[in-house]
Amino acid sequence: MDMRFDMAQNVAPVPMARPCSGHSCDACVVRDSAICADLNDGDRDALSRIGRRVALHAGQTVMWEGDDSTVVANVIEGTLKLATSTGDGREQIVGVVYASDFIGRPFGARTPHSVTALTDARLCLFPRGAFDGFAMRHGELQHRLLQRTLDDLDRTRAWMLLLGRKSAREKVATFLLDMGRRLRGDADGVIALPLSRQQIADVLGITIETVSRQMTEMKREGMIDLVGRRGVRLADMAALEALAEAG
Repeated sequence: MDMRFDMAQNVAPVPMARPCSGHSCDACVVRDSAICADLNDGDRDALSRIGRRVALHAGQTVMWEGDDSTVVANVIEGTLKLATSTGDGREQIVGVVYASDFIGRPFGARTPHSVTALTDARLCLFPRGAFDGFAMRHGELQHRLLQRTLDDLDRTRAWMLLLGRKSAREKVATFLLDMGRRLRGDADGVIALPLSRQQIADVLGITIETVSRQMTEMKREGMIDLVGRRGVRLADMAALEALAEAG
């Protein structure tokens, strides 16, 4: 579903969009881990007045590859994919973001990849220009942005190792462990994977048949339980971690 955000005109992209407020910050579930975590209460309230709360449905895109960089956002809830187009027009998923992550390109002219909701999601969305100006006046926020950039660089290097050196079995184990660290399971410890098996295969650089085979073997060996179409329980974390680190 295609939708565009016009923050300057305060056009609500979806029915659930509404102005942020200090009260919404007080109740925010990611306030201690999001980009604004180091701000004092007054500065956080000032930042919130720049933004809008936006609800996305699975499949909605909030940023488009190559577009002018007009918005940035804190992810409050949900999972989104970062994707780029290959030369022949195919989509390549280059990253996945979760609650408390920051999306968009502050201080940049263009958006390097598209950002699309894999699940229903909620964002705290800011006009990029206003956010840049606020960050320039608040060193704590700049420090957080730098730390996020360095963390992203570390993850990129780890991902290069994953794609270049690990076997298919090790790749799938690493992917499942990452999902387990970032996603909250239900009362039975079951995680709802936001990616289809085809998308997992595309991310890991293997085939969907290989993904299915490896997950079936891990289930047989007691490392995981498969529940429904996308549910997975990490039953033996130690075995998964040993497998993921084998490469």
